Amino acid sequence: MTGILKRGFIQGLITGWTLGKVIFPVTLIVTILQFTPLLPWLINILEPVMGLIGLSGEAAVPLVLGNFLNLYAGIGAIISFDFTVKEVFIMAMMLSFSHNLLIESAVATKVGIKWWIIVSIRLGLAVLSAVIINLFWSGGSQAAQYGFIAATEEPNGWGEIIFHGIQTSILAIIQLAAIVIPLMIFTQILREKGWLNKLSNAFAPFMKVLGMNKNTSMTMVAGLTIGLAYGAGLMIQAVKEDGVSKKDMYLAIIFLVSCHAVVEDTLVFIPLGIPVWPLLVIRLTTAILLTMCVALVMNKHSRKERENEHTYHTI
Repeated sequence: MTGILKRGFIQGLITGWTLGKVIFPVTLIVTILQFTPLLPWLINILEPVMGLIGLSGEAAVPLVLGNFLNLYAGIGAIISFDFTVKEVFIMAMMLSFSHNLLIESAVATKVGIKWWIIVSIRLGLAVLSAVIINLFWSGGSQAAQYGFIAATEEPNGWGEIIFHGIQTSILAIIQLAAIVIPLMIFTQILREKGWLNKLSNAFAPFMKVLGMNKNTSMTMVAGLTIGLAYGAGLMIQAVKEDGVSKKDMYLAIIFLVSCHAVVEDTLVFIPLGIPVWPLLVIRLTTAILLTMCVALVMNKHSRKERENEHTYHTI
């Protein structure tokens, strides 16, 4: 057990270092850009568009970074601005559905799914969720508190600005490392104790509810526990070894692009000072309903094709 914990801790440090190399420069650059004319100019251009979904112009920065880089880059940008709780929750919800589009869409193509389908679903869910939250939630007007990162006076001079950016970046890395390292230890235990296979077997009956065969369960467990990017190897291996059909893989990916890495992608938002359990509930509910609806449509289409083929042969 000690060896497993050690390997998990080392993997956590490696992952933390990998993420830190993204979070530190992004947070530092965005923080410094706030005090230059460039970022305010960009924000003013995008502000009317952001206003349609209940966000200020600054929200464009974390949304762009989160989608084109990764979730951690988006979070690093969020803590560089002063947002309300509602704005942070809307951005967190959007980034939960739509983040790391380039890498995770590439993963989807590896298992035979067209990338534009994945991107369309994720961006569509992100925008739709933002519109709904903005329309139906009237609270969250208070300023968001970013965990250990307290409000500070506006820095004067480039020296103070750079120091402020470095301080904010380091605190962000410490908070996320406190989440990522235990998570990687837990994942290592799941792998080496064989519990991932047990989870897969336990998850198999749920596949039928979603319109999939039980041999899709390993792919689902990998995506739910580790994520699309980290779980890519397991997912691709499961597709090859378990003989998952193209239809079931489409349904599995549709579910997972809506809701994957449920532990990690939920816990990383804790430092932003928002309630995180609604993120998980909304993602799971959306993924289940969307997958069931698509399964019904696909099954109905398959039945029609079989009926037409039967009619043709009868004639």
